[in-house]
Amino acid sequence: MPCRASWTIVTLAAAFGVAVASAQTTSIWVSRDDPAIQYSTRPTRDAVVKLNESLEKGSVTLEFDSLPRGYLASVLKAFDITPASQTLVFSENSLQRDHISKQTPRAVYFNDSVAVGWAKGADTIEAAVLDATQGVQFYTIRQVKQEAPTFARRADCLQCHLLPQTHGVPGLLTMSVLPLSDNQNEYAQGWEMDHRTPIEDRWGGWYVTGAQVPAKHLGNVPVLHVPTSYVRANTAPVLTTASGAFDTSAYLTPQSDVVALMVLNHQTRMSNLLTRLGWQARIALHGAKKAGALPQEVRDTAFELVDYMLFVDEAPLPSAVKGASAFATEFPSKGPRDKMGRSLRDLDLTRRLLRYPCSYMIYNEAFESLPPAAKGLVYERLWAILSGAVSSGDYAKLLPTDRGAIIEILRDTKSDLPDFFKAAQKP
Repeated sequence: MPCRASWTIVTLAAAFGVAVASAQTTSIWVSRDDPAIQYSTRPTRDAVVKLNESLEKGSVTLEFDSLPRGYLASVLKAFDITPASQTLVFSENSLQRDHISKQTPRAVYFNDSVAVGWAKGADTIEAAVLDATQGVQFYTIRQVKQEAPTFARRADCLQCHLLPQTHGVPGLLTMSVLPLSDNQNEYAQGWEMDHRTPIEDRWGGWYVTGAQVPAKHLGNVPVLHVPTSYVRANTAPVLTTASGAFDTSAYLTPQSDVVALMVLNHQTRMSNLLTRLGWQARIALHGAKKAGALPQEVRDTAFELVDYMLFVDEAPLPSAVKGASAFATEFPSKGPRDKMGRSLRDLDLTRRLLRYPCSYMIYNEAFESLPPAAKGLVYERLWAILSGAVSSGDYAKLLPTDRGAIIEILRDTKSDLPDFFKAAQKP
């Protein structure tokens, strides 16, 4: 059912009739039902499956609060997702778009593997979870008090979460959109967001809150029923909290934190690249009688993944960023630290997102579960760049001090580094 004002906005969202401008050029689809993948039929061991098992055993229970929150707080606690990760999207999208508006935005909460979507008045809570080998899986739980609540898997989400913009695998997506008038001859315009997207092009259709936010971005302004389509505000409205924009009493916090948004923007594409590399490698290796060199397309994805991991094309911050929630404090506390107390989760927020530009998703189960041959490609390329053997062009932006710090952190926190990585000297 096409709709001129529907967008693919975030994990769990639906998209119909969108004019998408995308830097992602992936056009090769990976078969989700290839014998090496069996996405539709092979059992998973993702966080939702594990939670359902705990619910059935009675070792975990979900508490139902009065509506509209229902199971929300209990679900987040079960997944170890902080409410401070809350981001708010008000573009009228997804299967729950009837419940979404600028006055009732959809809340998205996330950790490194799970994203939870909640819309005020909707009859389900949605979850998207990154399985270690099977990619992103989609689930819902009904918002009615039940004796034995469980999440049910949803296959229909793939119609909007299996796109070129998700690298041709079931994945996640955050998008920014421009304002749209009621002119029936005009169509929604938007593009995917990740850490490569300039701040001035991010967050159309989202609330953005914080103590310090760059003056120019696309958030906090109406994106429907405006006088003229595609017009950007000279400066974005400033919101320390969202309470001044709508009634936030039903939400877990009054924030749509700018730091949480930036982390989410990075993480969605990283998740998709991990899935694509794993699937391509498993398909290439399936049924092989002996190990051999992986095909070029797998090597290309591994190189693309490493570039993204190292923030080679990260858009610089035009000004310092500071959130107004606890997210910027809680996020760095979740990761391992080296002997000097440094972590790949440490935030910078003055020039860029991370203090040490290497993705914390290197600790994710989806990375750990890559086929050894594919992981070997990643580590070889990672070392080539971090050692300084590859340092021309865009790689020159990686300063020797940053390369050295990343190497030291990885040596202290990653047990599966190849011997050449451990023995070689830092740049």
